[in-house]
Amino acid sequence: MARGNRGQDGPPTDWVTRAADDAIRHAGGDADALIASGRTVTVASGASPSGPVHLGNLREFLTVHFVAEELRSRGLQVRHLHSWDDYDRFRKVPAGVDESWNEHIGRPLSAVPDPWSCHDSWAEHFKEPLRAALAELGVEMDEISQTEMYGAGTYREQILTAVRRRDDIEKVLSRYRTKAAPPVAENEQEAAALADSVAADDESDEAGADDLARFPFKPYCRDCGRDTTTVTAYDDASTDLSYTCSVCSFAGVTNLATQNEGKLVWKVDWPMRWAFERVDFEPAGADHSSPGSSFTVGHELVEQIWDYPRPSWLGYSFVGFAGMAKMSSSRGGVPTAAEALEILEAPILRWLYVRRAPKQSFNIDFGPEVVRLYDEWDALGRKAADPAKRDAQVLAFERASSTASAGRLPTPEVLVPFRVLSSVADVTAGSAELISRTVSHVGYAHSSVAELEPRLGRAMTWTSEFVPAEDRTIVRSAPDLDRLGALSEEESRWVTLLLEQLAVMPGELDVDPVTAVVYGVPKLALGLDVDADPTDQVKSDQKAFFKLLYNLLVGKDRGPRLPTLIVALGADKVRSLLTR
Repeated sequence: MARGNRGQDGPPTDWVTRAADDAIRHAGGDADALIASGRTVTVASGASPSGPVHLGNLREFLTVHFVAEELRSRGLQVRHLHSWDDYDRFRKVPAGVDESWNEHIGRPLSAVPDPWSCHDSWAEHFKEPLRAALAELGVEMDEISQTEMYGAGTYREQILTAVRRRDDIEKVLSRYRTKAAPPVAENEQEAAALADSVAADDESDEAGADDLARFPFKPYCRDCGRDTTTVTAYDDASTDLSYTCSVCSFAGVTNLATQNEGKLVWKVDWPMRWAFERVDFEPAGADHSSPGSSFTVGHELVEQIWDYPRPSWLGYSFVGFAGMAKMSSSRGGVPTAAEALEILEAPILRWLYVRRAPKQSFNIDFGPEVVRLYDEWDALGRKAADPAKRDAQVLAFERASSTASAGRLPTPEVLVPFRVLSSVADVTAGSAELISRTVSHVGYAHSSVAELEPRLGRAMTWTSEFVPAEDRTIVRSAPDLDRLGALSEEESRWVTLLLEQLAVMPGELDVDPVTAVVYGVPKLALGLDVDADPTDQVKSDQKAFFKLLYNLLVGKDRGPRLPTLIVALGADKVRSLLTR
């Protein structure tokens, strides 16, 4: 049964709820009527595969996905339509690509060769890894290629309409050319994103003295394939468009009614597609939704030129990246969704985007914040298990954890804190089996490594590739003979007591008895019982003893929790490092 508007005493609501309500209003206003009629609600996203689709771009996909999921939960038929803007021009050659690719500037992204020779085109090279990441995130989309749409003549009538009404379009565009400046970037990442978006928006704002300089259709040169063309004449009766190319000097004629050799300029293309696809909801980034941008202009054009109500929408802010300098040297550039999924479980990455309203900007931190993030997620999971505590935070957890078609996304069958797994992975620097065995001994019983996945693999990757070498715990390969030879009488007594206690423990070490011993050695040295309440002297001695053990075992003043470290190393290894 459809869920209507929520009352104050109803289920928790969030930005997804409100966006879905807006989409329903755009589609007809009544969820039950839409369900009865079988009307499909279309929510749309779009992206240009001009480079790696990074975590900032991911907000475009996930914002639409969560709205689609909410609509499905209400019993509505939904289409998440995603447009690949692979018919956009190739704008610049990025660092790391041979300068010979400058030859392709101005050609469609789908026509530019893949410099790495692993895909059919530049566009496909960047589409494929994102598709795989989205599948892991549970995002299902109906994908369309603008290269294919334009190439098949799908938009022919829409193109002819735009050209026929070019004067009306120009009146709208001209009103916005003097609007306020685009948003100011808060950091270098935002500045780069804004620069690319402004360049894309400006393609339909070329200055010129005559109408043809702002013609709404841009042909690709038939000879060299670039969009470095200038319209020189257009015949409304025949729909013949004449043009010249500034790069290869080709002069040609394309017929808009029979040939498919170009595309509408961006500020006209976007609203045309809203009407053609009957879009009910599509978000826009801050770079596209500022005064005079393609989104605000498009809202007028879609209604005036194509007689379709502007889609419901919401603006979303930038996503930044922290902890980049702490990545290993093998990493570089702006992180993608695929890279984030190497260290974050899919539900956690989804949660980062759904728990905040899209208008809120945030950073994703790949440094020590990862450990805290997992702790926060696990705590929220415990809260979500209690129906009495269901609130907006729990609603975000539910949205992140499952999808309508895939059900619950993969999570560990046996939940071990990420900080424990990463600490064990750090000190063992070993196989998953060794980590698994150690984790069992520190209190997380399980029957197989598979029960710890996918978190175990994430912890191992984060520890080995994202934690700087200076922050890693490197176990000594041989005892520090100088330090052992300089032990004070008290320190020697502590080490002897520890080894004696470990020697009488049967079998493999377990964390509880090891914890009792580590904290109890300073008490025993003072003639106290292991279970005695710690005095100020005991607390002081424990602090000094812990520092000594870290010095002797890993060559630092601190490290992972000592009982975990000792269990991970095993009694024989500890004995070898504490004995001259």
